[in-house]
Amino acid sequence: MDSLIRYAPLLASGALVTIALALSAQALATLLGALGAAGRLGGGRVVRAVVTAYTTLVRGVPDLVMLLLVYFGGQRLLNTLLDALGIATTDLSPFLAGVLALGFIYGAYLTETFRGAYLTIPKGQIDAGRALGLHPFAVLWTVAIPQLVRFALAGYANVWQVMVKSTALVSVIGLQDLVGLANDAGKSARQPFVFFAAVLAVYLVITWASTTLFERAERRNARWAHAR
Repeated sequence: MDSLIRYAPLLASGALVTIALALSAQALATLLGALGAAGRLGGGRVVRAVVTAYTTLVRGVPDLVMLLLVYFGGQRLLNTLLDALGIATTDLSPFLAGVLALGFIYGAYLTETFRGAYLTIPKGQIDAGRALGLHPFAVLWTVAIPQLVRFALAGYANVWQVMVKSTALVSVIGLQDLVGLANDAGKSARQPFVFFAAVLAVYLVITWASTTLFERAERRNARWAHAR
């Protein structure tokens, strides 16, 4: 326990890195999911084929393999582009690689989450908005998005919870996150069980806090929908 207290500030900094990684990856996944859902719903044949290939690829490749491909392949691609432009090569940081890989992976799942939520919206409401002469953007903003948020919130919460746990994978490529630092500290103190038990507790706290926030959001959204 004394070793755990001594390393507590270091583990706290690692926890902040983990949270920053999760939030950044979720933001990217949300963007990719929205674009992917829009492509599946309103894109042409080529766009729909590309999005379908994207979601199929992600479902068929393990997260760790995708992370390693992005880290090492992205590093090579980045330096090839920089070299072609006459710019000095640089390293792709583990943090950025983690954000790109996790955002890419979970963007595919959010594509299906958002698409399914949109299809749940009664088509008559969209048609009614158009019949009133509303601009397509106004129909999207005032009719579709509020209901899409309500229908997608539970699935979005599930994707977030799974993605938070997947941040632990990024320690494999050298990111000094909670898991990576706990591993190093556990080896130094020769108490790996104690440090990984602490990691387990931190992840449980993050999961509990996330669940609480999403449940409140769902209740508030339900009250707003009922009031309408």
